Amino acid sequence: MPPHRPTRQPGRKRGAGTFGERVIAFNRSLALDARLPDGIRAMNPFREDDDALAASSAFYRKYYNDDRPRRLILGINPGRFGGGLTGVPFTDPKRLRDRCGIDAYRGPDAHEPSSVFVYEVIRRYGGEEAFYRDFYINSISPLGFTAPGKRGGEVNCNYYDRRDLAEAVTPFMVDCLRRQIAFGIDTRACICLGLGKNARFVEKLNAAHHFFDRVIPLEHPRYIIQYKSKSLDAYADKYVTALREVTCEKGI
Repeated sequence: MPPHRPTRQPGRKRGAGTFGERVIAFNRSLALDARLPDGIRAMNPFREDDDALAASSAFYRKYYNDDRPRRLILGINPGRFGGGLTGVPFTDPKRLRDRCGIDAYRGPDAHEPSSVFVYEVIRRYGGEEAFYRDFYINSISPLGFTAPGKRGGEVNCNYYDRRDLAEAVTPFMVDCLRRQIAFGIDTRACICLGLGKNARFVEKLNAAHHFFDRVIPLEHPRYIIQYKSKSLDAYADKYVTALREVTCEKGI
């Protein structure tokens, strides 16, 4: 077992500009140079849709116009109706407009179930200003994937749904994680959304690369909305408790 690296001080930053400008530059530069399995397509809203880049840039300039260190929350990969449209993880067009006050997105309206839960957690945490002051959300793969649907068209595809896809994009995910940590991420704890395959994958990467002192898995928002909606209050409170515990650590 490799030795555990010493705890790093929070807020290690590189590059010019605010936290938000570093995120915007990262989004502009995102490109996946990997041979994907047949039928799998990578979604890159920042290159495919001017609305996504404009809307996400407005979002990061509103909430991340500073140099504060933040904790990282990692999902799986963006879906077609949330971050795949707006460029903001776990934020569908409705939440972007109504909750964040960002009207730069001009594309089709859409409803993303995970966004509903995440913004309920944000409300209970104290609202958008408080939440985004303390946390930065993305996914272990900042770009999403689609596969052919059984009835035609495309459906969302998680990176871990196919071993060959996961293997093909692992170097990309490791590089993206390193680059995002350099925005000014406090690496003492990472919250991972998904108790199963995503948590195992993130924990495996962390064991190999020592990104974080610890990884804290929570149930994925989509799972909660789809299978545990009657217990939404309890899950939202569980999230808020976990978020407050990591922000109460000394130095945050």
